[in-house]
Amino acid sequence: MKITLLVIGKTTFDFVKQGVNEYAERIGRYAPFSIFVIEGLKKSQSLSDEQVKQKEGELILKQIKPTDTLILLDEKGKRFTSVGFSTHVAAWMQSGKDVVLVIGGAYGFSETVYQRVQHKISLSDMTFSHQLIRVIFLEQLYRAFTILRGEPYHHE
Repeated sequence: MKITLLVIGKTTFDFVKQGVNEYAERIGRYAPFSIFVIEGLKKSQSLSDEQVKQKEGELILKQIKPTDTLILLDEKGKRFTSVGFSTHVAAWMQSGKDVVLVIGGAYGFSETVYQRVQHKISLSDMTFSHQLIRVIFLEQLYRAFTILRGEPYHHE
């Protein structure tokens, strides 16, 4: 199983880049892991929110293979405890399929992306910037792997 985090737009804040790099390296000890950045749309000011979602959705779906398990980080998704999330990570690993986790753009996902998705995950009822959520989610993914291995990172 290979895990890919697909994100819309570059990470511009240095502290976020550092956090993303730190957790990406840690996750790589447990499973093949990569981050794929889809460039933000140019001249999107002239587009409606719906048009932006549609264009970003097309770019997202171009990166997904038919055999991939697609998981969206989405405000309408299911919430988990860290331990509960780790059981889902274990199930993904056992499936043997590659997993693509997507953090969308500012306006969310298009209907075509929702039609393709297998799972939706929400990290909170709060709204976070699309850059910050990268670090928050990667920390939780790393935490899930440490829970599965019985390592002392997570405390209950």
